[in-house]
Amino acid sequence: MVQCTDSACGLEQFPRIDPAIIVLISDGERVLLGRQASWPAGRYSTIAGFVEIGESLEDAVVREVLEETGVRVDQISYHSSQPWPFPASLMLGFTAHALSTDVHRKDKELEDARWFSREDIRARHFLLPTGLSISYRLIEHWFDAGHGVPLRDIVRTWNDG
Repeated sequence: MVQCTDSACGLEQFPRIDPAIIVLISDGERVLLGRQASWPAGRYSTIAGFVEIGESLEDAVVREVLEETGVRVDQISYHSSQPWPFPASLMLGFTAHALSTDVHRKDKELEDARWFSREDIRARHFLLPTGLSISYRLIEHWFDAGHGVPLRDIVRTWNDG
């Protein structure tokens, strides 16, 4: 709640928060990442979108992934959250399991969407999101669960070299 500092006013306002979802989709050995044309060349990230009025967060995950990639998902689990740079937004991060792996960009919001393995990440076949982002944390969580060396240690060697 925000309250006016003028004692004669006393107005109380409850700020609006617009939820958005971001999701790491995996088939176990690979993750599905997409890229927008406006991003730096080679950068890929997890799938994201705004929650529609009356929609649950889980339904938003299913809808956004299907609209942007044509992939159906289940086993949706909450991971973490972060403020989003759009006014009054909160990004809610999830993981999901892919029921299908054929990618069909339905709404053309993404320039590209494709599957990447841990080896693709380790070998720097694309640019990761920035290390402070929820997208990076989602990728890192998945990567570290199936790789002997933590992603942050691998990224550190890229920056040292």
